[in-house]
Amino acid sequence: MTPREPATALPHRLAQHLAETGLITHGAAVTVALSGGLDSTVLLHLLRFPLASLHLDLAAAHLDHAMRPGSAGDAAWVRGLCAAWGVPLASARLQEPPRSEAEARDLRYGFLEDVAAAPALIATAHHLDDQAETVLLRVGRGAGVRGVRGIAPRRGRLVRPLLPFTRAELEDYARAAGIAFREDPTNRALSLARNRIRHLALPALERARPGSTRTLAALADRARDAERRWAPLVRRLADDAIVERSRGRVALARDVLRSYHPGARARVLRLVLRRFGSMPGRAGTRAALEFINSGPSGGELHLPGGVRLRRDFDRIQVVREDASPPNDVPVEITGTTPGSGRARIGGRAYDVRWGSGPLTGLTTGVPRDAEFPLRIGGWAPGDRIRLAYGSKKLKKLFAERRIDRPARAGLPVLTDARGRVLWVPGVARAAGVPDGGGFEIAVVDAEEH
Repeated sequence: MTPREPATALPHRLAQHLAETGLITHGAAVTVALSGGLDSTVLLHLLRFPLASLHLDLAAAHLDHAMRPGSAGDAAWVRGLCAAWGVPLASARLQEPPRSEAEARDLRYGFLEDVAAAPALIATAHHLDDQAETVLLRVGRGAGVRGVRGIAPRRGRLVRPLLPFTRAELEDYARAAGIAFREDPTNRALSLARNRIRHLALPALERARPGSTRTLAALADRARDAERRWAPLVRRLADDAIVERSRGRVALARDVLRSYHPGARARVLRLVLRRFGSMPGRAGTRAALEFINSGPSGGELHLPGGVRLRRDFDRIQVVREDASPPNDVPVEITGTTPGSGRARIGGRAYDVRWGSGPLTGLTTGVPRDAEFPLRIGGWAPGDRIRLAYGSKKLKKLFAERRIDRPARAGLPVLTDARGRVLWVPGVARAAGVPDGGGFEIAVVDAEEH
């Protein structure tokens, strides 16, 4: 939209964008993350009124973080708005304010996951200016191509339908439609890095180079496309380099790794480490590459997430120590043939069954890309689960769900042969894991039955 294009064109352009991308389709269940601010209020209005012909099963969700005095007023205003617009609302208030913006974000997305039952989509109102700010912030931190991908239009159930549109376009639409919204005073606080980017750096860049905001957002699109093209190649290179794997350990051929271009070698290494829940930054990746290149046989390098690299002659071992107690007895599922077993985890016994559903107890389906054998056992330091809004350490997830340390020790965790956490019964299911149908796995606490 040019500055002179009427705000009334926004609904039509959004409808076109949704039709072209398939982000939100006719009749979809959509929960809008509604703060009461300009962006999310405009998004809810667009989906509720101008795009009513999509016949969406529309709802809203609001989490009061309790981080500032006016937050309760925002929550009350949102309740009134949803009542007036006829939109069901799920809302909650945190008992203890988050200690940081990052913690608030994690809690917010966790709340959205909880209240928007699958397969409902979760829509957030991130727009083009947010994308540009994210790219500029990450460039300043020294991010590479992967980092400047910015905000993804879709991640699992999470969708961002307003990414092509600027904040000015949303403001014009709100003004033309007479939409009221709440102002969050913390958005003006220059103590926050993102606000300094928003109010100082980007405007200065626009004055020096008009169109810079759109250029930065376009850079994110190009970086995302580049990463998509890299992904299948990196997976093939990783498969060629891996000579042995089991839960908690992968062995890589050192000579194969060293034959790769340094850029490809770094991508392969990060792919393998991500499967172990380790996400080293640039310094950690550089140290790991130097170790692969010149580390002595028998030497070790410790990385974040309880992972270490060890060189054994012509092999590079990626090892994660399993913190399960010695008397734990996991259950391995070698294929889709029906079966059963009993696992013992942290002193608790669980009956495990698998086969064609429906089964009784806590159940889950299995994604098509899961690699057998699957394993029901305890969790280990560094274990991560990929949720719709990103990867998260189990330790952090347990803390958010107020699961104390003794209870955590006895929680069963389903992983596949690559070490991916697929399911924590009663706690979380990884993005892309079906809740049932076809081949199922059921876990029952033997002490309660």
